[in-house]
Amino acid sequence: MKIALGADHAGYEDKDRIVQMLRDAGHQVLDFGTHDATPVDYPQYGYAVGEAVASGHADRGIVVCGSSLGIAMAANKVPGIRCAPVCEPLSAELARRHNDANVLALSERLTGWEMIERCVHVFLETPFDGGRHAHRVAQLFEFGDMQRERTLVAIETGAVTDASTPKELL
Repeated sequence: MKIALGADHAGYEDKDRIVQMLRDAGHQVLDFGTHDATPVDYPQYGYAVGEAVASGHADRGIVVCGSSLGIAMAANKVPGIRCAPVCEPLSAELARRHNDANVLALSERLTGWEMIERCVHVFLETPFDGGRHAHRVAQLFEFGDMQRERTLVAIETGAVTDASTPKELL
């Protein structure tokens, strides 16, 4: 599998460890940096990994920053990216199985190495279940003018309508 990685100055140490772990496991790695503690802007690394995955240059992506949150928000700005910040293996599994996450966001400051290592393995090994989840994942990219109008109506009326799952998927 080809995996894109990126991290800011608060996540580069674990990112470098993940790079080595992935290479040792036989994966091809695209390492966008950063490689030291010199302060950098995390959005640029989230964008680079997101674009690598969205464009097909990589199969999956992993981003690391101090909290996992900012870099995940940046990656999720790239059309086609479903980046999940996780701190334990069950969330990594569900992000893949139910949400078809294609980028994993990790926190160097809040998550220990053993937990990060396990999350990476689970993220790479878990397939997307598809089925009843596929149409929901597709909706993640439908937020255009029509969806915005429906959402504004829901805000004005205080209720969401037309949110039922198709009977064949129940």
